[in-house]
Amino acid sequence: MAILPSSTNQISPANERLYHQSALVGDWKGSWVGNNQAVEFKVVNIRGQRAQVEYTHNGHTERGFAQVQGTLITFGGVTVGTKDGKNMVLLFSVGNVGRQTANLEKQAPPASDSRLMGSWGGYSSDNGKSASFKVLSVNGNEAQVSVTTEGITRQGTGIVYKNVIMFGQSQIATDDGQNGKIIYQVGTKSFTVPVTKYPPADSSSSVDRTA
Repeated sequence: MAILPSSTNQISPANERLYHQSALVGDWKGSWVGNNQAVEFKVVNIRGQRAQVEYTHNGHTERGFAQVQGTLITFGGVTVGTKDGKNMVLLFSVGNVGRQTANLEKQAPPASDSRLMGSWGGYSSDNGKSASFKVLSVNGNEAQVSVTTEGITRQGTGIVYKNVIMFGQSQIATDDGQNGKIIYQVGTKSFTVPVTKYPPADSSSSVDRTA
């Protein structure tokens, strides 16, 4: 079985070394300088020079894809950046409206991240595909994973967002921590495989009462 390096990450190793782009991923909350009105900016994931984002201000949310340039993300008239991965500066500037600045702080990841920990596997009778997804550790918005699809295993760092881990062309999601689904892409085709979490290795000593 072939094992590919972590170059399949959504953020290229070169960009990570230069800009630490993974520090941008997450949920950022704060307020505008001057009027203290709440503002929020979520970076769901980064794929090359594009980032999926959510920008909440004045009570409404805008969602879409932003442009990534080094340490900065630009979404319409909004530009954000962070130096330490904990504090973010948001600059809003459109035409002659003037400029507004907000200071944001990264929010702690939701507790549901722990639901993703463990080994997952399954088979889809609809498309005849099987897949497995092993989550070795979760640290903030990053997870060390090992994913097997189409008989190929890829290992590296995935991006965590709520109950989803995204890694290269694949992702896993779960609502209850026991059942979930793996979605992966091959070329232009996407496949979905329902999966369940395997019991921990130390539970193998339990008696199977159905035997």
